[in-house]
Amino acid sequence: MKAVILAGGKGTRLMPLTGSIPKPMIKLIDKPVMEYIIELLKKHGFTEIAVTLGYLPDSIIEYFGDGSRFGVKLTYFIEDTPLGTAGSVKECQNFLSDDFLVISGDCFTEINLSEAVKFHRDRKSIFTVICQPHPNPVGLGVLKTDSFGVITEFIEKPDDPSPSLINTGIYIINKKVLDRIPKGFYDFGKQLLPSMTGELYAYADYSYWSDIGTLVSYYETNCVLAKKYSEKIGENAV
Repeated sequence: MKAVILAGGKGTRLMPLTGSIPKPMIKLIDKPVMEYIIELLKKHGFTEIAVTLGYLPDSIIEYFGDGSRFGVKLTYFIEDTPLGTAGSVKECQNFLSDDFLVISGDCFTEINLSEAVKFHRDRKSIFTVICQPHPNPVGLGVLKTDSFGVITEFIEKPDDPSPSLINTGIYIINKKVLDRIPKGFYDFGKQLLPSMTGELYAYADYSYWSDIGTLVSYYETNCVLAKKYSEKIGENAV
């Protein structure tokens, strides 16, 4: 199965950190956040990866190259104008085949992608949204499901959210869904997902996930990783 990394956004909420580098190149501890995503994809068998680029693409291409240094093969798609999350994936249509995974290049997560793929295939799903419970989903897409895991309602960034399942922005999609996406700007959360309620499945995962969308969440994610590293160093010293 192939994968698509969305890495074209400006990361305006992270200014001034993103003033001279794109959001996927911001470092968590010692390496760019997108490098963690590539490592996660490789761990779960995704080695053919498309990367959609927009804002300051050269710095990403120069660092990651063709991907061979990281044990994967990267193919880049550069947008002249913003296409939105779904519009970006549409541009990769000829690269993709059958089912594929979409993930943001500016999040950090330890979600078990292999289990998500198994869930997707077991249910013969055409579109699976990887989600998590969240106590305060401000600024996030929220969803409701029935007892079979089918998404019955999807609201992108509600004004007054209550504890809910949230959309992590990680999807497993059958290629035929791309035929529903028009050329040009189109968004998963605001446009495609609400139009597909009743057809979408939700796979709930409780592993760590952070979208690193604000300076606060960026700081918190660095703290989580620093703690993990210190614990690992302590274990190795014993």
